[in-house]
Amino acid sequence: MAVTAGERRILIDGQLVDASSGSTFANLDPTTEQVLGVVADGTREDMDRAVRAARHAFDTSSWSTDRELRHRCLLQLQAALESEREELRAELVAEVGCPVLSTYGPQLDAPLAEALTWPAEMIDRFEWSRSLGTKDPFGMGSLNEREVWKEPVGVVGVIVPWNFPIEILLNKLGPILAMGNTCVVKPAPDTPWNATRVGRLIAEQTDIPPGVVNIVTSSDHLVGEVLTTSPLVDMVAFTGSTATGRRVMTAAAETLKPVFLELGGKSINLVLDDADLAAVVPGAAMVCFHAGQGCAMPTRLLLPRSRYDEALDLLVDAFAGVTYGDPTDPSNLMGPLISSRQRERVLGYIDQGRAEGARLLCGGGVPEHLPTGWFVEPTLFADVDSSMAIAQEEIFGPVLVVIPFDDDDDAVRIANDSRYGLSGMITSGDLDRAKGVAHQIRTGTLGLNGGIWYGADAPFGGYKQSGIGRQCGVEGLEIFTETKTVGWPVGPT
Repeated sequence: MAVTAGERRILIDGQLVDASSGSTFANLDPTTEQVLGVVADGTREDMDRAVRAARHAFDTSSWSTDRELRHRCLLQLQAALESEREELRAELVAEVGCPVLSTYGPQLDAPLAEALTWPAEMIDRFEWSRSLGTKDPFGMGSLNEREVWKEPVGVVGVIVPWNFPIEILLNKLGPILAMGNTCVVKPAPDTPWNATRVGRLIAEQTDIPPGVVNIVTSSDHLVGEVLTTSPLVDMVAFTGSTATGRRVMTAAAETLKPVFLELGGKSINLVLDDADLAAVVPGAAMVCFHAGQGCAMPTRLLLPRSRYDEALDLLVDAFAGVTYGDPTDPSNLMGPLISSRQRERVLGYIDQGRAEGARLLCGGGVPEHLPTGWFVEPTLFADVDSSMAIAQEEIFGPVLVVIPFDDDDDAVRIANDSRYGLSGMITSGDLDRAKGVAHQIRTGTLGLNGGIWYGADAPFGGYKQSGIGRQCGVEGLEIFTETKTVGWPVGPT
């Protein structure tokens, strides 16, 4: 897949510009470890200028009130992205290191199908106001008509991670813009080109007014702090690690701005004892898809102790069959990790798992046949105790930990023995039994018997330290609004 040089300019106030310092930073290919090209290295001054542009656009333009304009602009951006779909596909594989197979699903085609169009359709269907009816609030003979209005929250600071960058960016932009907000986007420095491409398309192929969307790339993570601390920013929408989410929340607290946080996960794949093991267990190896770099991936496999050895045999065979290597090869399920730092982090957890007494069944190191690229072997640990670090920490690599359980109550206890609660899977021969267990699991999404909950209309987010709020769905629209309650006397005044 040929990749041309990506867009190096940032988008501020409707203009594609270089960083104010003139500096750039390298965009690295995690498969070859080579430089793909460069992109503007934005400064705090650039970010501050972008924030002021977003503030001005919200306060002075008709964007927040012109629903027809917003609908038209979202569909224009949709068309622009579709016109460069294949270029974007190749670009994602190159800078993210994701297997090309993933771009035909969650990495590109799935969000491109609805992340912008569904919010655009909802502009006219959303309940912008509702009546509370008439009432004499204080019992003094004064009858009032009352309504609840939904209005845009204002300027939204958007911070996007590197693992599914275009999917997450579009699923934020769609609702933010549909609800009438303006925004400033800070992409991850590991994967900047997909965002700068969006910026170029906005500037060149849409009627989105200047300042409504601003995109500032930077090699300095701290440049994003402008979004969390500026009093001109009304809200922050962040997807990333729980540790960084805490810092975002702490910084935002200084100006009491609300935050949407979609954070880490340590999700379960719970196989109950009446499940068809041969049909279900091998699929647990899909945790290696995209090198395990997904917050919702079910990285804890819970197996009934009564069928434990039988299931482990199936797992070992499945892990042996995981194909990985060149992400442009459609037969590969797994590419490299995003960076050398991430690889060292994953290898550190694998070493810790060995030290804690977990039994390593597969993988555990750097593949000898792939000397270039930040690869880690598909890794399988058995006999894991829920108290071990590898069972509690989000590793974000191709590592599956297997934990035995005694009965349904024990499985629920283990599943909830986590500070995370983002996603998971439950499989049973009895759907009602699976639903009964699902009601007891403290997590934001669950797939039952192979079911898939994903969609622009489906709220996504977590319990506990997996986040605050929901992305997508009606809840994901409402989160980018403020609520205003008004009343007026019935009859002449």
